[in-house]
Amino acid sequence: MAFYIILSVFFGWLIILSYYVFKTRRHYFNLTERTKKRKIDDILDSFIAGSEQSKQDILLVKKEVNKIISDSTVFYKRIGLVRYNPFGKTEGEQSFILSLLDGNDSGIVLNFIYTHEGIRIYAKKVKSGKGEEHQLSEEEKQAVKNSKY
Repeated sequence: MAFYIILSVFFGWLIILSYYVFKTRRHYFNLTERTKKRKIDDILDSFIAGSEQSKQDILLVKKEVNKIISDSTVFYKRIGLVRYNPFGKTEGEQSFILSLLDGNDSGIVLNFIYTHEGIRIYAKKVKSGKGEEHQLSEEEKQAVKNSKY
């Protein structure tokens, strides 16, 4: 009697193991069927090769982003505007100063002076927040100081 019990437990265990083997085999074939390759090693090798290509692409993108960031300091990205009355009369503040600066506080200051005869425009170079060839007026210094991103 004990022999039959051991034999039935053995066959039950064999049925359970066979079920899991066939389930795993079916899952393996489903994985390989979608990739049109027969071996899982080939699939894994293609994933590893794709991973290496992705690493190279990421490094290339990082290099390009760093180049763009370093180049962005030379673009005019800070703008300041100050309205003022150059003649001290009560005509209103129709004249203005426009400052265009890059990330290094260098660029130009444009002074638009309104008179009855017309508009006069003067430009000065700015380097590191100060006039390069000509001294900046108080209003021009204010425009440079008020420059915002």
